[in-house]
Order: sequence, then C-alpha cells, then structure tokens
Amino acid sequence: MVRMTVPALLPARTAPSGSQAPAPVPASPVAAAYARLTEVFPGLRVEETAGEARVPRGAGWIGSDELADGGPGLDAFLARDEAQVLRDYGQEARPDVIASFALHRYAWPACLLVTVPWFLERRVPRLPAPHVAFHRATGRMAVRIEEFACLPGDPAAALPGARVVPDEEALRAEVRASLAEHFEAVLDGFRPRMRRGSRALWGMATDEIVEGLWYIAALLGEEERGKAELELLLPGTAKPYVGGAGFRELPGTAGPGGAPHTTRDRAACCFFYTLRPEDTCLTCPRTCDAERVRRLAAPAATA
Repeated sequence: MVRMTVPALLPARTAPSGSQAPAPVPASPVAAAYARLTEVFPGLRVEETAGEARVPRGAGWIGSDELADGGPGLDAFLARDEAQVLRDYGQEARPDVIASFALHRYAWPACLLVTVPWFLERRVPRLPAPHVAFHRATGRMAVRIEEFACLPGDPAAALPGARVVPDEEALRAEVRASLAEHFEAVLDGFRPRMRRGSRALWGMATDEIVEGLWYIAALLGEEERGKAELELLLPGTAKPYVGGAGFRELPGTAGPGGAPHTTRDRAACCFFYTLRPEDTCLTCPRTCDAERVRRLAAPAATA
C-alpha cells in the first residue's frame, strides 16, 4: 500500500504608486492545487466541470454515486480488481478482499480531492458523491464544485459558493465534514460486499486520508508539515473517523540527514496478507517494528 503546496495565496498585482490594488480573484478555488498535485504525482489528474455540467459518465467513467448505489456500476468496478488479482497473483481472492482492494483504489485519490486544496491553498471543496467521477484506466477524476470553505482574507472568498470560516480549526472541521459526507454514501455501497462493520469501514477511510496526504506531502518536500497538519486534522477523537494520524518514529532507522523514519499503524487492514502473507504493508499492524526497520534499511544497504 502506498502512503500516500503551491503558494498559500495568489500574489497581489503590483499597484500603481499611491494606490493599493486588491488581491486578484482566482477563476477556480482549487485549480492551482490540483495542477500542483498532478505535477508531483502524474498518475492522477483532476478535471473540473464547467458551469452546470454534470461530471462525465460512461466511456470508462464511474460516478461516485454509482459506487454508492452498490449496483451494476460497483459490480464492474469490482470485476476490474478481480481480474487484476488473478493476472498479478495467479489466484482468486475472496469477494470481501476484492472489495477492500477496490475501495482502496477509489478512496486514496478521492481523499486527495479535499485534502490537497486544504493543504496547499487552505480551501476545502464540498464534494458529495454525485459531484465526483473516476476514470480508473487513465487516472483521472472529475469534480463539480459548487461550494467551498476558506479563511478570512482569502481572495477566493469573492467567488460564488465561497463560505468563510473563522480560523484554522474551523477549516479542519470543514475537511472532516466534506470527507465524511462523501464517504458516508460510498461506504454504504461497499458495505455489503466487504462484510465489515461501520468501525472497520471508517478505519479504512481514516487510513486513506492520512496515507494519501502523507505521501503527497513527501513528494512536495513538505513531509514534516504534512504530518503535523494530519495530526491536527485527525487527533483520534473526531467521529466518524476511527483512530488518528498516529505517527511515530521507528528506533534504529535514519532517513535523510540522520532523522528517524516515521511510521504509523493502520486502523484497518486491506487483507493483502491473504494473497501474500509474507508481504504485508509497511504500516500494517501485522508488520512488526523489527520488520519495518529491516525493510527501510534494505535500500540504504544496497545503494
């Protein structure tokens, strides 16, 4: 499993002598953040729909609400993972394992739709399930943003759909609420296929939020800030999320500059061990610290 900024605000234009120009208003509150995401992670590209247009359907696109419905759209989405497992591992996986893999394939990039604009621009889009679609074969996601939250003084506050919140904690609450609204619907669609209770499903959502932004922040060269932001976003007490960011340092490891490597323990299991018991995820609770240290030290030993 993977663990997965741009300038904080757009610069003001130079004002004529003796006057002060207002800060420019961006055309989209999230376009710069999504562009930066693709720049550091080319495997994902986010497209915004224009005006009142719906997010695309058909021709490889699946709407998030189709996954939430739990019908033929979800069946087709799961079939792709079933075929991939058979091709890559030469064996069939249990239906609940397939569903867990499929949820990960969707949730990891879907979380970034909210967390990356928050991390880079301090803007939080609201993305109910009908406003998101995924083209898995090409790594594209389409979004329709009608509402977003931002802080006082943000030039984007002048845009339609802007809602100003008073401070950073209020903005973090908007991140949690936006993701909860989106995943409440999607998890309901996956629930019968995964044979897991609500706590396990929200544990998976929590892991995808944390590990996705953790990974992207590292690509941006801002891993430490990313970890600090995630600790504040998910302190372990925010419902419906299960657990928190939960970062900790591994003893006996050293990354760049001699700093200890960071790890965390996932709140939920993806069941990959059912295919490869010897190859658990680095943040899986089944992977002991000694094994994590061994794996992290291996690349350095062969460099």
